[in-house]
Amino acid sequence: MNLIGTLAIAMGAGWVSGVNLYAAVATLGLLGRLANLRLPGELDVLTSWWIIGIASVLYLIEFFADKIPYLDSTWDAIHTFIRIPAGAVLAATAFGDFDRSVQVVALLLGGGLALSAHGVKATARAAINLSPEPVSNVVVSLAEDVVAFSTILLSVFLPLVTIIFLVIFLALSIYIAPRMVRVMRGAISRVRGVLGYS
Repeated sequence: MNLIGTLAIAMGAGWVSGVNLYAAVATLGLLGRLANLRLPGELDVLTSWWIIGIASVLYLIEFFADKIPYLDSTWDAIHTFIRIPAGAVLAATAFGDFDRSVQVVALLLGGGLALSAHGVKATARAAINLSPEPVSNVVVSLAEDVVAFSTILLSVFLPLVTIIFLVIFLALSIYIAPRMVRVMRGAISRVRGVLGYS
């Protein structure tokens, strides 16, 4: 696989990990196993039926947990410590055939993309949870699932489009980061008010 293809899959997998890690792993594994896609670097480990099976089961658990207001935010809080390191590792593993210094750069970029995607997702979902109706939560969760699967497919079949998309997303997430912090603080204050804490 050429450098652009490797970069797209590495960065796509890193970014999607911040949204839905298990969808990223299962989709890449199934593409490698059923579509005979040669995954870059050492990502071919994802084609193991054990890994595909475990990722699929965890995806199903997340699929339902992510549709329940407040449970989704708890799930996101726990997965802060899973999604970001996993995104970094997936990106570095995709560059397994490259020099160690390139792998370290990929690790940092993949972790940064996972962090930005996870931050936007967690902040948006915390704000949506304050809405009194449950429909918006389910709609946003389904949209996230579609985006996760679509981004992995784009990274495989339209790598340059994926790279452009991720550069734009990263620039936008840096630009809106201060606003995200304010939204998260407001959401925490409202939840504390509802729970009776001052």
